[in-house]
Amino acid sequence: MHGPRTIVIAGGSGFLGIGLARHLADTGARVVILSRRPPASGPWEHARWDGRTVGPWASTLDNAAALINLAGRSVDCVKTPDNRDEILRSRVESTLALGAAVRMLASPPPVWIQMSTAHIYGDPPRVLCDESSPTGLDLAPDVGRAWEEAFAKSILPSQHGVVLRTSFVVGPRNPGGAGALGRLRLLARAGLGGRVGSGQQGFSWLHARDFHRIIDRALADETTRGVYIASSPSPVSQRDFMRSLRAVAGGLGALGLALPAPAWLVRLGAPLLLRTDPELALYGRYVTPRRLLNEGFSFEYPDLAPALASIFGPR
Repeated sequence: MHGPRTIVIAGGSGFLGIGLARHLADTGARVVILSRRPPASGPWEHARWDGRTVGPWASTLDNAAALINLAGRSVDCVKTPDNRDEILRSRVESTLALGAAVRMLASPPPVWIQMSTAHIYGDPPRVLCDESSPTGLDLAPDVGRAWEEAFAKSILPSQHGVVLRTSFVVGPRNPGGAGALGRLRLLARAGLGGRVGSGQQGFSWLHARDFHRIIDRALADETTRGVYIASSPSPVSQRDFMRSLRAVAGGLGALGLALPAPAWLVRLGAPLLLRTDPELALYGRYVTPRRLLNEGFSFEYPDLAPALASIFGPR
Protein backbone atom coordinates (compact mmCIF):
# COMPACT_ATOMS: atom_id res chain seq x y z
CA MET A 1 0.00 0.00 0.00
CA HIS A 2 1.16 3.51 -0.76
CA GLY A 3 0.24 6.81 0.86
CA PRO A 4 -1.14 7.39 4.34
CA ARG A 5 -3.07 4.67 6.13
CA THR A 6 -6.84 5.03 5.90
CA ILE A 7 -8.97 4.89 9.04
CA VAL A 8 -12.75 4.87 8.69
CA ILE A 9 -14.87 6.23 11.55
CA ALA A 10 -18.51 5.17 11.39
CA GLY A 11 -20.79 7.65 13.14
CA GLY A 12 -17.97 10.15 13.46
CA SER A 13 -19.71 13.50 12.99
CA GLY A 14 -20.31 14.40 16.66
CA PHE A 15 -18.13 15.63 19.52
CA LEU A 16 -16.38 12.29 20.11
CA GLY A 17 -15.90 11.41 16.45
CA ILE A 18 -14.64 14.80 15.29
CA GLY A 19 -12.15 14.99 18.13
CA LEU A 20 -10.87 11.53 17.26
CA ALA A 21 -10.79 12.30 13.53
CA ARG A 22 -8.68 15.40 14.14
CA HIS A 23 -6.31 13.43 16.37
CA LEU A 24 -5.88 10.66 13.79
CA ALA A 25 -5.40 13.17 10.97
CA ASP A 26 -2.69 14.84 13.06
CA THR A 27 -0.86 11.50 13.18
CA GLY A 28 -0.79 11.44 9.37
CA ALA A 29 -3.77 9.15 8.73
CA ARG A 30 -6.30 9.62 5.96
CA VAL A 31 -9.60 9.74 7.83
CA VAL A 32 -13.00 8.96 6.32
CA ILE A 33 -16.14 9.70 8.34
CA LEU A 34 -19.32 7.74 7.64
CA SER A 35 -22.45 9.65 8.67
CA ARG A 36 -25.93 10.60 7.53
CA ARG A 37 -25.07 14.29 7.29
CA PRO A 38 -21.75 15.84 6.29
CA PRO A 39 -19.59 16.66 9.32
CA ALA A 40 -17.96 20.00 9.94
CA SER A 41 -15.15 20.75 7.52
CA GLY A 42 -11.73 19.55 8.54
CA PRO A 43 -8.86 17.25 7.55
CA TRP A 44 -11.14 14.32 6.76
CA GLU A 45 -13.32 12.97 3.99
CA HIS A 46 -16.99 12.08 4.20
CA ALA A 47 -19.09 9.23 2.83
CA ARG A 48 -22.84 9.28 3.31
CA TRP A 49 -24.58 6.26 4.83
CA ASP A 50 -27.92 5.57 6.44
CA GLY A 51 -26.47 3.49 9.28
CA ARG A 52 -28.60 0.50 8.27
CA THR A 53 -27.85 -0.76 4.78
CA VAL A 54 -24.79 -1.47 2.70
CA GLY A 55 -24.17 1.10 -0.02
CA PRO A 56 -21.38 2.77 -2.00
CA TRP A 57 -19.77 3.81 1.31
CA ALA A 58 -18.54 0.23 1.73
CA SER A 59 -15.75 0.90 -0.78
CA THR A 60 -14.10 3.25 1.75
CA LEU A 61 -13.33 0.18 3.89
CA ASP A 62 -11.48 -1.72 1.16
CA ASN A 63 -7.75 -1.64 1.98
CA ALA A 64 -8.38 0.57 5.02
CA ALA A 65 -6.08 0.07 7.99
CA ALA A 66 -8.87 0.17 10.56
CA LEU A 67 -12.58 0.62 11.19
CA ILE A 68 -13.74 2.48 14.29
CA ASN A 69 -17.48 2.23 14.96
CA LEU A 70 -18.99 5.00 17.09
CA ALA A 71 -22.43 4.93 15.46
CA GLY A 72 -25.52 5.24 17.62
CA ARG A 73 -28.33 7.66 18.42
CA SER A 74 -27.65 9.96 21.37
CA VAL A 75 -29.05 8.78 24.70
CA ASP A 76 -29.49 12.42 25.77
CA CYS A 77 -33.23 12.42 25.12
CA VAL A 78 -36.58 11.62 26.69
CA LYS A 79 -36.95 7.84 26.63
CA THR A 80 -40.19 7.61 24.70
CA PRO A 81 -40.93 4.20 23.15
CA ASP A 82 -39.80 5.51 19.76
CA ASN A 83 -36.55 6.90 21.16
CA ARG A 84 -35.82 3.70 23.10
CA ASP A 85 -36.33 1.70 19.93
CA GLU A 86 -34.08 4.01 17.90
CA ILE A 87 -31.31 3.98 20.54
CA LEU A 88 -31.18 0.18 20.25
CA ARG A 89 -31.69 -0.14 16.50
CA SER A 90 -29.19 2.59 15.58
CA ARG A 91 -26.43 0.65 17.33
CA VAL A 92 -27.30 -2.89 16.35
CA GLU A 93 -28.28 -2.21 12.73
CA SER A 94 -25.25 -0.02 12.01
CA THR A 95 -22.92 -2.68 13.41
CA LEU A 96 -24.58 -5.43 11.38
CA ALA A 97 -24.36 -3.25 8.24
CA LEU A 98 -20.63 -2.78 8.78
CA GLY A 99 -20.28 -6.53 9.24
CA ALA A 100 -22.10 -7.16 5.97
CA ALA A 101 -19.85 -4.62 4.22
CA VAL A 102 -16.54 -6.12 5.36
CA ARG A 103 -17.67 -9.53 4.08
CA MET A 104 -17.95 -8.07 0.57
CA LEU A 105 -14.41 -6.72 0.44
CA ALA A 106 -11.28 -8.15 -1.08
CA SER A 107 -9.16 -6.46 1.62
CA PRO A 108 -11.21 -5.67 4.74
CA PRO A 109 -9.63 -3.56 7.48
CA PRO A 110 -7.53 -5.80 9.75
CA VAL A 111 -8.56 -3.83 12.88
CA TRP A 112 -12.11 -3.15 14.09
CA ILE A 113 -12.53 -1.01 17.21
CA GLN A 114 -16.09 -1.07 18.51
CA MET A 115 -17.69 1.44 20.83
CA SER A 116 -19.73 0.12 23.75
CA THR A 117 -20.88 1.71 27.00
CA ALA A 118 -19.93 1.63 30.66
CA HIS A 119 -23.69 1.93 31.27
CA ILE A 120 -23.76 -1.80 30.60
CA TYR A 121 -23.15 -2.28 34.35
CA GLY A 122 -26.40 -0.57 35.28
CA ASP A 123 -26.68 1.41 38.51
CA PRO A 124 -24.83 -0.58 41.20
CA PRO A 125 -24.56 1.41 44.47
CA ARG A 126 -20.94 2.04 45.51
CA VAL A 127 -19.71 -1.08 43.67
CA LEU A 128 -16.48 -0.70 41.68
CA CYS A 129 -17.03 -2.55 38.39
CA ASP A 130 -14.37 -3.92 36.08
CA GLU A 131 -14.46 -6.03 32.93
CA SER A 132 -15.33 -9.17 34.91
CA SER A 133 -18.32 -7.62 36.71
CA PRO A 134 -21.87 -8.72 35.88
CA THR A 135 -23.87 -6.46 33.62
CA GLY A 136 -27.01 -4.72 34.86
CA LEU A 137 -30.69 -4.49 34.05
CA ASP A 138 -32.91 -2.01 32.17
CA LEU A 139 -32.50 -0.14 28.89
CA ALA A 140 -28.83 0.88 28.93
CA PRO A 141 -27.45 -2.56 29.88
CA ASP A 142 -29.80 -4.23 27.39
CA VAL A 143 -28.56 -1.90 24.65
CA GLY A 144 -24.94 -2.46 25.62
CA ARG A 145 -25.30 -6.23 25.49
CA ALA A 146 -27.14 -6.13 22.15
CA TRP A 147 -24.47 -3.81 20.73
CA GLU A 148 -21.64 -6.13 21.74
CA GLU A 149 -23.53 -9.21 20.50
CA ALA A 150 -24.00 -7.55 17.10
CA PHE A 151 -20.26 -6.85 16.98
CA ALA A 152 -19.43 -10.46 17.85
CA LYS A 153 -21.66 -11.62 14.97
CA SER A 154 -20.18 -9.10 12.54
CA ILE A 155 -16.42 -9.14 13.02
CA LEU A 156 -14.42 -11.43 10.76
CA PRO A 157 -12.29 -14.19 12.37
CA SER A 158 -9.26 -12.61 10.70
CA GLN A 159 -9.84 -9.17 12.24
CA HIS A 160 -8.27 -7.82 15.41
CA GLY A 161 -11.25 -6.68 17.46
CA VAL A 162 -11.43 -4.37 20.47
CA VAL A 163 -14.58 -3.38 22.39
CA LEU A 164 -14.39 -0.20 24.47
CA ARG A 165 -16.96 0.15 27.27
CA THR A 166 -16.56 3.88 27.39
CA SER A 167 -17.60 6.20 30.20
CA PHE A 168 -18.42 9.93 30.05
CA VAL A 169 -15.76 11.58 27.86
CA VAL A 170 -14.74 15.13 28.76
CA GLY A 171 -12.79 17.36 26.42
CA PRO A 172 -12.64 20.78 24.81
CA ARG A 173 -15.32 21.93 22.38
CA ASN A 174 -14.58 21.04 18.77
CA PRO A 175 -16.46 21.48 15.47
CA GLY A 176 -18.60 18.48 16.44
CA GLY A 177 -19.87 20.23 19.57
CA ALA A 178 -19.08 20.29 23.27
CA GLY A 179 -20.61 16.98 24.29
CA ALA A 180 -22.64 16.62 27.47
CA LEU A 181 -19.92 18.46 29.39
CA GLY A 182 -21.04 21.68 27.69
CA ARG A 183 -24.52 21.36 29.17
CA LEU A 184 -23.15 20.54 32.62
CA ARG A 185 -20.90 23.60 32.48
CA LEU A 186 -23.86 25.84 31.66
CA LEU A 187 -25.74 24.46 34.68
CA ALA A 188 -22.70 25.03 36.90
CA ARG A 189 -22.26 28.61 35.66
CA ALA A 190 -25.93 29.29 36.37
CA GLY A 191 -25.58 28.12 39.98
CA LEU A 192 -27.50 24.91 39.34
CA GLY A 193 -24.55 22.55 39.51
CA GLY A 194 -25.12 21.10 42.98
CA ARG A 195 -25.98 17.67 44.30
CA VAL A 196 -28.50 15.70 42.22
CA GLY A 197 -30.54 13.24 44.23
CA SER A 198 -28.25 11.68 46.82
CA GLY A 199 -25.16 12.96 44.99
CA GLN A 200 -23.44 9.64 45.72
CA GLN A 201 -24.16 7.98 42.38
CA GLY A 202 -21.01 7.06 40.51
CA PHE A 203 -19.62 9.45 37.90
CA SER A 204 -17.06 7.62 35.80
CA TRP A 205 -15.29 9.82 33.27
CA LEU A 206 -12.43 9.85 30.76
CA HIS A 207 -10.43 12.72 29.27
CA ALA A 208 -10.63 12.88 25.47
CA ARG A 209 -6.85 12.86 25.29
CA ASP A 210 -6.76 9.47 27.02
CA PHE A 211 -9.59 8.20 24.83
CA HIS A 212 -7.43 9.01 21.81
CA ARG A 213 -4.42 7.29 23.39
CA ILE A 214 -6.48 4.16 24.10
CA ILE A 215 -7.54 4.13 20.44
CA ASP A 216 -3.88 4.53 19.40
CA ARG A 217 -2.95 1.56 21.55
CA ALA A 218 -5.73 -0.58 20.11
CA LEU A 219 -4.65 0.32 16.57
CA ALA A 220 -0.98 -0.43 17.14
CA ASP A 221 -0.89 -3.34 19.59
CA GLU A 222 -2.29 -6.68 18.41
CA THR A 223 -2.29 -7.99 21.98
CA THR A 224 -4.98 -5.42 22.81
CA ARG A 225 -8.01 -7.61 22.10
CA GLY A 226 -11.45 -8.16 23.53
CA VAL A 227 -13.43 -6.04 26.00
CA TYR A 228 -11.88 -3.08 27.82
CA ILE A 229 -13.32 -0.44 30.10
CA ALA A 230 -12.29 2.96 28.72
CA SER A 231 -12.49 5.19 31.76
CA SER A 232 -10.26 7.07 34.17
CA PRO A 233 -8.97 4.98 37.11
CA SER A 234 -10.40 7.63 39.47
CA PRO A 235 -14.22 7.66 39.28
CA VAL A 236 -15.94 10.13 41.59
CA SER A 237 -19.42 10.77 42.93
CA GLN A 238 -21.81 13.09 41.13
CA ARG A 239 -21.45 15.60 43.95
CA ASP A 240 -17.65 15.61 43.68
CA PHE A 241 -17.70 15.83 39.88
CA MET A 242 -19.88 18.95 39.97
CA ARG A 243 -17.77 20.48 42.74
CA SER A 244 -14.68 20.12 40.55
CA LEU A 245 -16.53 21.46 37.52
CA ARG A 246 -17.76 24.51 39.42
CA ALA A 247 -14.18 25.36 40.35
CA VAL A 248 -13.27 25.89 36.68
CA ALA A 249 -16.62 26.72 35.03
CA GLY A 250 -16.85 30.35 36.15
CA GLY A 251 -20.15 32.15 36.67
CA LEU A 252 -22.27 31.73 39.78
CA GLY A 253 -20.96 28.23 40.43
CA ALA A 254 -17.41 29.50 40.87
CA LEU A 255 -18.77 31.99 43.45
CA GLY A 256 -20.10 29.11 45.53
CA LEU A 257 -23.73 28.93 44.40
CA ALA A 258 -24.68 25.30 43.82
CA LEU A 259 -28.37 24.64 44.24
CA PRO A 260 -29.20 20.98 44.92
CA ALA A 261 -31.83 19.13 42.92
CA PRO A 262 -33.88 16.52 44.79
CA ALA A 263 -34.71 13.37 42.86
CA TRP A 264 -38.42 14.24 42.51
CA LEU A 265 -37.57 17.60 40.95
CA VAL A 266 -35.13 16.03 38.49
CA ARG A 267 -37.74 13.46 37.45
CA LEU A 268 -40.20 16.26 36.83
CA GLY A 269 -37.91 18.87 35.28
CA ALA A 270 -35.51 16.84 33.12
CA PRO A 271 -38.07 15.74 30.52
CA LEU A 272 -40.06 18.98 30.61
CA LEU A 273 -37.30 21.60 30.63
CA LEU A 274 -34.15 19.87 29.37
CA ARG A 275 -35.85 17.29 27.15
CA THR A 276 -33.69 14.54 28.54
CA ASP A 277 -33.88 11.42 30.68
CA PRO A 278 -33.70 12.04 34.46
CA GLU A 279 -31.93 8.71 34.92
CA LEU A 280 -28.85 10.12 33.19
CA ALA A 281 -28.38 12.33 36.27
CA LEU A 282 -29.89 10.13 38.99
CA TYR A 283 -28.21 6.86 38.07
CA GLY A 284 -24.49 6.17 37.90
CA ARG A 285 -21.72 3.66 38.24
CA TYR A 286 -18.14 3.47 39.43
CA VAL A 287 -15.96 1.64 36.91
CA THR A 288 -12.24 1.00 36.75
CA PRO A 289 -10.13 0.15 33.66
CA ARG A 290 -8.65 -2.98 35.22
CA ARG A 291 -7.37 -4.52 32.00
CA LEU A 292 -5.68 -1.34 30.78
CA LEU A 293 -3.99 -0.85 34.15
CA ASN A 294 -2.87 -4.47 34.33
CA GLU A 295 -1.39 -4.18 30.84
CA GLY A 296 0.62 -1.09 31.77
CA PHE A 297 -1.40 1.70 30.20
CA SER A 298 -0.54 5.04 31.82
CA PHE A 299 -3.27 7.68 31.88
CA GLU A 300 -2.26 11.23 31.08
CA TYR A 301 -5.23 12.50 33.12
CA PRO A 302 -5.99 10.00 35.88
CA ASP A 303 -7.50 12.63 38.21
CA LEU A 304 -10.48 14.89 37.63
CA ALA A 305 -9.29 18.35 38.72
CA PRO A 306 -6.28 18.48 36.34
CA ALA A 307 -8.41 17.00 33.58
CA LEU A 308 -11.03 19.74 33.84
CA ALA A 309 -8.37 22.43 34.28
CA SER A 310 -6.80 21.30 30.99
CA ILE A 311 -10.15 21.90 29.28
CA PHE A 312 -11.30 25.15 30.88
CA GLY A 313 -8.12 26.50 32.45
CA PRO A 314 -7.59 27.08 36.19
CA ARG A 315 -9.72 29.66 37.98
